Amino acid sequence: MDKAADPMDEHAGTRATFDRALDGVKDDVLRLGARVEHALEQAGLALVSRDTDLADQVRWDDAAVNELQQQINTEITTLIATQAPVGRDVRELLALYHASSELERMGDYAVNIAKLAQQLAGEPETPILKQIPQMERICREQLHAAMRALVDVSEADARGVAQRDDEIDHLYNSVYEDAMRLLSESPERARQTTHMLFAAHHLERLGDRVTNIGEDVVYLATGRVEDLNP
Repeated sequence: MDKAADPMDEHAGTRATFDRALDGVKDDVLRLGARVEHALEQAGLALVSRDTDLADQVRWDDAAVNELQQQINTEITTLIATQAPVGRDVRELLALYHASSELERMGDYAVNIAKLAQQLAGEPETPILKQIPQMERICREQLHAAMRALVDVSEADARGVAQRDDEIDHLYNSVYEDAMRLLSESPERARQTTHMLFAAHHLERLGDRVTNIGEDVVYLATGRVEDLNP
């Protein structure tokens, strides 16, 4: 006679299958974060160097970002539908789902900066305000740290990511003040100044979205919804 299946063995097998699928989703979210981080770096370089070809590449590469984000969302919804996760597993899947959406939006900001780089390249050369490359670097560092915090479910690292948003806000305020001064002193450079101000604005908003991922990590680790950037 065939022995009856052991429910404990079945549960262990189901759990192992779920864990493998969850690890696959995490890997894909990390890949998405790396793509966005690279796009941001390239967009920042295009802005400073007035490199229209590089800016074009950022715009073309955004299709891969969108495709990967859609793939992640499909993986997550399929897991929820077929595995019926509960408790912490649900929170983790929802955090990953939300993070992928935030990353896709960050990719859009990188594209917007690339477009501004192309517009600036057609204008008489005006040095980029020095705070903007600093903002871009901090945003990339913040994003990289947020991805590690998400995968490691590290509440402490997530809070550290959110704290750096104050640096970005301070630099943005400084850009705004310098832009207003340039508009007053050199009105003939109004277009260039406005483009730089928009670039800084996109970086400031990107930093806010990184903080949102940090809030997801805190929720995942503690079960509490908390505003890390009040």
